[in-house]
Amino acid sequence: MTALAIAAHPDDIEFVMAGTLLLMRAAGWEVHYLNLAHGDLGSTTMAGQECARVRRKEAQAAARLLGAKWHPPMRGDLSIFYDDRTLRRVAAVVREVSPTVVLTHSLEDYMEDHMNTARLAVTAAFARGMRNYRTIPTRAPVTQEITVYHAQPHGHMDPLRRPIVPELFVDTTSVHEAKRAALACHASQQEWLDASQGMNSYLAEMDQLSAQVSKMGGRAGFAEGWRLHSHLGFCSAEADPVRSVLRDHVWLRTER
Repeated sequence: MTALAIAAHPDDIEFVMAGTLLLMRAAGWEVHYLNLAHGDLGSTTMAGQECARVRRKEAQAAARLLGAKWHPPMRGDLSIFYDDRTLRRVAAVVREVSPTVVLTHSLEDYMEDHMNTARLAVTAAFARGMRNYRTIPTRAPVTQEITVYHAQPHGHMDPLRRPIVPELFVDTTSVHEAKRAALACHASQQEWLDASQGMNSYLAEMDQLSAQVSKMGGRAGFAEGWRLHSHLGFCSAEADPVRSVLRDHVWLRTER
């Protein structure tokens, strides 16, 4: 059983996906970590190339803490577009990893990098078995089922401020400190997020967002929220491997 997290920027996985990855790893899954962007724009003090180098090292350190295999980024910040070349490169990673599960951003989020990443992840998973579709670099097609899960958008709302409520909740309380430690690897982001998005402490912001997800599901503690992508073209209608494998940590929206 293999899970591939596909996010936009270094630290996005830690904010909304890392708790689920940690629980999967503890359950015996192989986990993979891919940010599409280098993170080159994430600083008010460093030049782009320096910032990308720093954030690459931070992401690699975070992946090690999560027990995940790190995959190199492929685009600049604000340069993640739903284009042919990027799609072929993402599809190559999907075929190489051959995941059972893909975790990615919400299709509705506060910025285009996140939404384009989600679209790329979905289509790359869909194209996994298409014999005539050529990836960059070339990878052989794979035929196993993939279940795609979308994380909560930042602020739990779509771009028009409409609330997004998960259908699947994963209780991450038991691994929250490890998730926090992985996010803390991205130390360069404290100043940037304070200046650009008013997050004050990015660690405290993650704590708050995780607590809000759990509260949405009617519980205390910390959680990550997920919505399943349509099964059509991906997996059987009944497939829900996160719920099946992490059943002791999972509850549904209707369960109170």
